Amino acid sequence: MPVLRAAIGEGPLDAAALSALVDGPSAGAVVTFVGQIRDHDPEASGVVTGISYTHHPDAAAILARLAEGLLAERDPRGEASLVVEHRVGRLAVGDLALVAAVATPHRAEAFALCSELVERVKAEVPIWKQQFTADGRHVWSGLADRSAPGDAHDG
Repeated sequence: MPVLRAAIGEGPLDAAALSALVDGPSAGAVVTFVGQIRDHDPEASGVVTGISYTHHPDAAAILARLAEGLLAERDPRGEASLVVEHRVGRLAVGDLALVAAVATPHRAEAFALCSELVERVKAEVPIWKQQFTADGRHVWSGLADRSAPGDAHDG
């Protein structure tokens, strides 16, 4: 089964609709990961009020290749299907930032594929996070792992 959707967009994410895309008669397990904006982060050192995600112009193509590569590598029989979508732009606490859903005939494979998909997205897709705090500061996160627009700083 294929990658059914790998996208980056500015609109709100619908976890139920994305999860439904992978569901079907051969799915013995559907695992969905929902990453949402929380009100705290060790890198922000204060109450987080929102996040702005910025992405490289090639991020969507990189995400698609990453998802296809994961299935080619970890699902040689072609039994799994997956969707993954990351939101960019300004998000508030509680907004969904990342949804990944994987369906396979068996639960162990679904959990493993979904977990690895999320880890690879976080590590490899050029999306950068700027967090805003209640005291008016902002901080870029994750710049030690990859370059991003602007400098990392509190401001």
